[in-house]
Amino acid sequence: MKRLNKYLPLAVPLAIFFALEVYFFYHKLIYPASAFIVIVIIFSLWSFTKESQTSKQWWNFAILPALFTLAVISYSTLLENKPLIQLLFLFDLFFLYFYFRFSYYYLVKPIAYKVSAIENLSSYVNFLSYFLIISTIYGLQSYLNIPVWQLMVVLAVVSILAVHQIMWANKIESKTSNLYLILITLALIEIGWAISFLPLNFNISGLILAICYYVIIGLARLYLLEILDKEKIRLYLIFGIVSLFLVLLTARWL
Repeated sequence: MKRLNKYLPLAVPLAIFFALEVYFFYHKLIYPASAFIVIVIIFSLWSFTKESQTSKQWWNFAILPALFTLAVISYSTLLENKPLIQLLFLFDLFFLYFYFRFSYYYLVKPIAYKVSAIENLSSYVNFLSYFLIISTIYGLQSYLNIPVWQLMVVLAVVSILAVHQIMWANKIESKTSNLYLILITLALIEIGWAISFLPLNFNISGLILAICYYVIIGLARLYLLEILDKEKIRLYLIFGIVSLFLVLLTARWL
């Protein structure tokens, strides 16, 4: 197992990239490809934690790579631009490589781990994952006329996983963060439900909610880390308001 772990940071991204390409050429295999990807991610991180003296919680390490890769798959179903889909697949390949390399160092060879590598990577990819999945949710509402309440259930599950992943990556104790996880999820569901009634493109709707998510989770994270001050609150609020204003100003209303 130790010898196998050494090669997994490279083998896993390549295997997942291969599964994505199979799905790309044979769309009917989307579910088997997705299941294969999740299994590979879980197995590899379980293998790391089995050897690790640092942590045994493989499920926490598995959330981000599984969430982002499934987000890429789901979002690609709404795209017609094939080069853009391939670009997303390549981005996922590079992200997985760095994530599994950082995870391997953190769990198996902590002496080689760069401090805050997983935290820094999580802060960007977590947001992108949220945007891609939420945009997909609004896209399904537009194209398939799926009832809003069913999509809000998916939104709730995604929000819980995304918020938990950020809290865990920043080493915020679950006992402290659980209440905020519930409150943030409820707030995002209410905002997301309201956005679903606006005549907006699914990308714009997804971006609006993703910006709200970024501001809310950012403020909550800093508060729980006890480093929140007036200046940081001001910066987050200015960023959120300006971003939403620019998005709505340049958006094409349906």
